[in-house]
Amino acid sequence: MASLVYGKDGRLLFTKEMKAEYTILMPQMLPVHFGMFRQLLVLEGYKVDMLETNHRGIVDEGLKYVHNDTCYPALLVIGQLIDAIKHGGYDPHKVALFITQTGGGCRASNYIHLLRKALEKAELSFIPVISVNLSGLEKNPGFSLTLPLIRKMIYAMLYGDLIVNAANQVRPYELSPGDADRLVDVWQGRLIDGFQAGKGMDRKQLRENFDAILADFAAVPVSQEEKVRVGVVGEIYVKFSPLGNNDLESFLLSEGAEPVVPGLTDFIIFKIFNREVDVDIYGGPWVKKKVCQIFKHYIEACQKDMIAALEKTRFRAPSTFEEMHQLVHGYLGDGNKMGEGWLLTGEMLELIHSGVPNIVCTQPFGCLPNHIVGKGMIRKLKDDYPYSNIVAIDYDPGATKINQENRIKLMLANAKALAKKEQAREPVGAGI
Repeated sequence: MASLVYGKDGRLLFTKEMKAEYTILMPQMLPVHFGMFRQLLVLEGYKVDMLETNHRGIVDEGLKYVHNDTCYPALLVIGQLIDAIKHGGYDPHKVALFITQTGGGCRASNYIHLLRKALEKAELSFIPVISVNLSGLEKNPGFSLTLPLIRKMIYAMLYGDLIVNAANQVRPYELSPGDADRLVDVWQGRLIDGFQAGKGMDRKQLRENFDAILADFAAVPVSQEEKVRVGVVGEIYVKFSPLGNNDLESFLLSEGAEPVVPGLTDFIIFKIFNREVDVDIYGGPWVKKKVCQIFKHYIEACQKDMIAALEKTRFRAPSTFEEMHQLVHGYLGDGNKMGEGWLLTGEMLELIHSGVPNIVCTQPFGCLPNHIVGKGMIRKLKDDYPYSNIVAIDYDPGATKINQENRIKLMLANAKALAKKEQAREPVGAGI
């Protein structure tokens, strides 16, 4: 059994011996993306389980060890991890926990300290916590993000965004229910097999895979029925996680809507761009800015490949990061970068400009940055775009699912009424 080793700062380290013996538990935020991330880590020799649990006990565990005024995503992530340790059949002396840190001032950097405090309170402080970050915040001798692994994860992120984008445009209209979900599973497996075989590690293969994925989704028989499209934005965890948003996408589908969910890539580019902004505003080494610019340019170039692939098909394509950045000028400055910062407002503007004025803004109750750049910007957007139809939904331990869904139903009813008015205004023969 691996012995416990502590760093100079008193932090319990994840050692090389633990890599061979321990199972690492990682929370799930995006089912498709994180599923591929997990497989990539397994290929690197780590034993990793992605937690897919979704039940009230997770909230209850979180409430035991996290103050109920703390950010709801923190409560859920910590509750899910502790619930897995207690009830998931794991040997608590042979598990480690993954948690991401972005290096910013919001929850994504501070969860790790809340998690360690919760483990101590639960008498589980002997469990190591691994920080997954690109900022050099914490290092562990048994875990490292190598450049080849980072590159694979970037590709997996782009594949995930493309698959989710295409699946969301097929699933509401498929003539044989389950076709889109089947293709999601098939392509996840193919892509991981490709990574394992050493394929898919260049831009040429990336573009070929984009085309092949879209060709398969385009071949799914679909109806020509028109449905209301609903954008989903907000705090990153409750925007993406079925656990965090009470399976919002499934609910929208059940109500006859098409979910439109901006991908993860823009958020990652946004976080890298913020490092450039830090140097511009506060000063710092030009080398740091240059490295960030090179990294950002590479991901943006790959994102443009994805957009180009979508534009060749019947599927709608998102705008580039820079195009979204231009849209937000006049609303928020680059220094507004706490949490989702100006990106959240930018996503709402992108959705409105792309013909999706119906938007659900998901936010943890009490999340100050989100309330400013999300709910706080709705009136301004409504003034500039009177036809926009945006509802802000709070998620927290005390919020009832039925109340959240009733508010969304009201927004959908308004969307359908507006759609009927638009159809009534169209001249005879329009679109022929």
